[in-house]
Amino acid sequence: MRLPPFERYVMGMKLAGVLMLGMIIGAILYNSIYLAQFEALITLKSELEVKLEQYEQDIRNLNQFKKQHTVIKSVLPRIEKEAGQNSGRPKLDQVTEALLIKRIKEDLNSFLGQSIYEIDSNAKFARKLLETKVYLDVNHKDYTIEVKTVLVADNVLHVWIKVREYTKPPH
Repeated sequence: MRLPPFERYVMGMKLAGVLMLGMIIGAILYNSIYLAQFEALITLKSELEVKLEQYEQDIRNLNQFKKQHTVIKSVLPRIEKEAGQNSGRPKLDQVTEALLIKRIKEDLNSFLGQSIYEIDSNAKFARKLLETKVYLDVNHKDYTIEVKTVLVADNVLHVWIKVREYTKPPH
């Protein structure tokens, strides 16, 4: 039995190997781009779900208090943005910030329907309620919050809050 000379096919085998290597690298790149886009889509979906839930709650509250003109109709917590690199404020992504705002809003919902003229006593209560409150397991991390400013404008209770990562005290 006679074997064909493989010297003829060496260049073809090299080209086939390069083609296979290019196909593998192309598949890896395509998959990484696909996963990055899918992760961005998941993040956007969760942000939109949180916003939709907040808007639905605001609509319910506004419809409930639409005839009363001197009450707090909605609560708007805001997380303070601090300037400077070493400010102690953690880098919060959109999802974590939205979840924190949602939890803070749930805590402050007791102010809905309260008279805006009695906010001074309620503000002290809110400050004591949220002074150094710890929110556990918000997007797999723990945070402490501190109320900085409380303001009522146009029947909306605005609350500015400073957020820090919670470190458990040593035992």
